[in-house]
Amino acid sequence: MKGRVLIVAGSDSGGGAGIQADIKTVTALGGFAMTAITALTAQNTQGVHDIHGVPEDFITRQIEVVLSDLGADALKTGMLHSPVVIETVVKALETCDAPLVVDPVMRAKGGAALLLPEAQAALVELLLPRATLLTPNVPEAEALTGMSIQSMADLQAVGERLMTLGPKAVLMKGGHLDSAAMTDVLVTDEGASIIGLGRIRRNTPHTHGTGCTLASAVAAGLAQQLTLHRSVERAVAYVDRAIEMAPGYGQGHGPINHAHPLQRADAQDDWFEGES
Repeated sequence: MKGRVLIVAGSDSGGGAGIQADIKTVTALGGFAMTAITALTAQNTQGVHDIHGVPEDFITRQIEVVLSDLGADALKTGMLHSPVVIETVVKALETCDAPLVVDPVMRAKGGAALLLPEAQAALVELLLPRATLLTPNVPEAEALTGMSIQSMADLQAVGERLMTLGPKAVLMKGGHLDSAAMTDVLVTDEGASIIGLGRIRRNTPHTHGTGCTLASAVAAGLAQQLTLHRSVERAVAYVDRAIEMAPGYGQGHGPINHAHPLQRADAQDDWFEGES
């Protein structure tokens, strides 16, 4: 069964977002996660306290050794903080034709910048044309297009504008809109589809890492040969349930529960039964 996902992103020492969230997500959904780390962050639920970039030649090396031996059925990119890192990643992935999910990470949940201002042009010019799916939130989509988003109709219009930049599809996430319900819009060449119409917005601070998680969940579905639409639907449902079952850790923007598909109300520690 296919399900190998190579994730190229930054590390979150708090475990709620970044590479840590990506690995948990792909694993919980039955895939096999591999990584190329682009940056280390000193981070917790209260914010990003420091960032340490990984040398570009080592980013390349991580990608090369994984692809040459293990291969990949899907790719996912997250935090690519500088123009040279974006250039490095695009070049390292040019021989791999697996579908690519691009999460255009610009800011952490607490507001810290994770993309240098001068890197946005490289993101648009080099990475977006390679993307099978782009997954921006409202602020990211507005930054990439210069357009304002106030409604679900705006989500579709901006998604269509982003399609002109090269991605094969765009998932416009509506979580930042000021409404009682949350709705996402998947825009493709065939038109726009509403995903999860009328989902209840939960009044909770425990949403750290939802963007990373959603993109990795979609990548896992594509790696398992689900259709794009089905991969997105499953990913959205997975994230909604993970928010609902958040463990409540931390004093700030807390993590969600990535492991919920592995948990049952009647679960018993019976995996080692019979061992002495």
